[in-house]
Amino acid sequence: MIVFLTLLAWVSAITVFVGTLLPLTHSVRWWVRAWEFPRLHIAVLAVACLLLVVFIPIGFKAVLIAGLVACAVYQATRIFPYTRFANTEVEIADDVPDDSKIKLFSANVLMENTRKADLVQIIDREDPDVLFLMETDQEWLEAIQRCLDRYPTVLTYPLDNYYGLIFATRLTAPSAEVVFLSEDNTPTVRAELLGPDGTGFNFIGLHPRPPVPGNDTILRDQQIKEAAKLTGNADWPTVSMGDFNDVAWSWTSQRFKRYGGFLEPRVGRGMFSTFHAQYPLLGVPIDQLYLTSGIGLVSFGRLEEFGSDHYPISAVITFHGTAKTEPDQAAS
Repeated sequence: MIVFLTLLAWVSAITVFVGTLLPLTHSVRWWVRAWEFPRLHIAVLAVACLLLVVFIPIGFKAVLIAGLVACAVYQATRIFPYTRFANTEVEIADDVPDDSKIKLFSANVLMENTRKADLVQIIDREDPDVLFLMETDQEWLEAIQRCLDRYPTVLTYPLDNYYGLIFATRLTAPSAEVVFLSEDNTPTVRAELLGPDGTGFNFIGLHPRPPVPGNDTILRDQQIKEAAKLTGNADWPTVSMGDFNDVAWSWTSQRFKRYGGFLEPRVGRGMFSTFHAQYPLLGVPIDQLYLTSGIGLVSFGRLEEFGSDHYPISAVITFHGTAKTEPDQAAS
């Protein structure tokens, strides 16, 4: 039994050390960047391994204890902002009239998901002003066409490679287009929208490729960076949302926030892990919502699963009580 526990302790400790140290290299290799995702899980493993090491006879005990404590503390500092113990970055706007609210909805539908009617039911119930769907192929487009018919502005880019998208809005849209921010043929939505009071804002919908075998992250990182640069000099405030295939605490996500001047509703409220919907204990927050200053937050949350490997997210924003940005100030 002692032999088994000793082996378990060493395997767990090595996993913790590798998972903590590899991301510090900022390598673009998929097998390195993937270790950024399970920081909470690595922290829990570090604590469990620490308790095991303390109570069994094992060589290099002092070194193992020190290393595990350091790893647990480091991982905890990275995920701490996404707990309820941290200060919020975006405060909730109070006393907002209903006619000043804008509802946003995004979901990675999982292209082969057969529960299309369940998503249609959620969309009908939520009735968002801005709808952004990812992994949509022609079959998905046909399945939700009834929902899209209620929107005056609709962008569709169905693909059978998991990177199709649908964007729809009932807001006035001076412009809405599909753009490509990197060389991997992955589309992005860029739109200029007007709120109920005429306030203009930008919308950017992203779905870059994930770090998986065959997909290093150089193009994903470039796409996320270029999206941030779209808003860095914009005169209008900006909303960005979608499946970033990148966790909120990664260095690329933090760079995105810094370059674009973004704030996160998650900070100080919780992780709201959105993937994997079928395995909640493995959940990580990769479906994002970012807001720049000048946008008020009424609500933010994760909705129920509908057969996809992602949970949808919904948010309500407002410009009520914020500095008004006139439409003629739009960035060219």
